[in-house]
Amino acid sequence: MKYLAVAAAMMTLAAPAFADGDAAKGEADFKKCKACHAIVAPDGTEVVKGGKTGPNLWGLDGKIVGSTEDFKYGDSIVSVGAAGTVWTAEEIEAYVGDPAAWLKEKTGDDKAKTKMTYKLAKGAEDMAAYLVSIK
Repeated sequence: MKYLAVAAAMMTLAAPAFADGDAAKGEADFKKCKACHAIVAPDGTEVVKGGKTGPNLWGLDGKIVGSTEDFKYGDSIVSVGAAGTVWTAEEIEAYVGDPAAWLKEKTGDDKAKTKMTYKLAKGAEDMAAYLVSIK
């Protein structure tokens, strides 16, 4: 029994940082994002009314990067999706923390560009938790 408690504690400590994200905080912080992004369900229900400069963020978790229909992505992010990268909490957290750095890392191209100029300096794990919760 003692070993199970130690193993459980070790697994908790080894969990990635995004597992600690607070979806409620992320939802509150989404006000920073809605100038460019909306969250609209497939049936047309507006979960969050927002701008159209960025893609609809409904159902990101498990979705191929750069694959939202009817949105024109930049070449760099399309190439990341073409390589098979899917959005997960970890990927979302890294991307919203520094989109340009994430793209450069994923593409291996120091000249990779993103249309998203905003960096979420604090709370990236909360935003990731919120976005993966929307299905």
